[in-house]
Amino acid sequence: MLDLFDEPCSETDGLLYASQYPMRPHPCGKGHIITVPDGELYYAPDFFEPRISDRAMDVLLANDRYPWQSTNWHEVTDFSEIKWTAIAWQQSMIQMYGRELALPRLSAWHGDNDQTYTYSRIRLHPAPWNQILDWLRGQLTDVSGVHFNSVLLNWYRNGDDHISWHTDAEPELGRNPSIASINFGATRRFILRRSDDHQQKIELPLKHGSLLIMSGALQHHWQHSVPKEKAVKASRVNLTFRVIKSIG
Repeated sequence: MLDLFDEPCSETDGLLYASQYPMRPHPCGKGHIITVPDGELYYAPDFFEPRISDRAMDVLLANDRYPWQSTNWHEVTDFSEIKWTAIAWQQSMIQMYGRELALPRLSAWHGDNDQTYTYSRIRLHPAPWNQILDWLRGQLTDVSGVHFNSVLLNWYRNGDDHISWHTDAEPELGRNPSIASINFGATRRFILRRSDDHQQKIELPLKHGSLLIMSGALQHHWQHSVPKEKAVKASRVNLTFRVIKSIG
């Protein structure tokens, strides 16, 4: 596996390590653009300032019952009764091998009112944009030039929560979609692998306040995952902004 960075990097001290793939600074002054076969990555490990990232976690997990930092969320069973301030987190269920199983993370879908989305046979109808999501979307538009119309939020309560190998290549996303991934909270491993060669991999640490944008044909040639990490005890919230297109 190719780890693009030999140790945790910081844009403030300039410790960005070279890889086998061409890299160049992003014009905005934050992070680098990495050209990979059949795609492109924009990786900015310190895109958001710590105070903004800390505030984002407070807002995204605010509720009327539990302090988000000290609660063992895997022991909470009354999610449907919690009054969430900004994001109505849900535990989605999927059918697998004839059984109904809970996804190993909580999720929410927000976007323009006509932008439904289907993945893993789960059809999502968007909740409306709110102040924090619209502000984050504006930051992405400024750096990417893309006007995203929807966002999928995933809350990884600790290192037991994860997501298996997949691509973001559903028909609603169109050809060569741009996927912008904002990360707040615990650092988690993000691994990409070639769809036609599972030995060819890239790993990036997605830390508090980081941004990763995947673009070009990447979703059609690379899979990605966030594996389990038993040592991780803290929460991580990931927001993946997308452009949903009309089908038909």
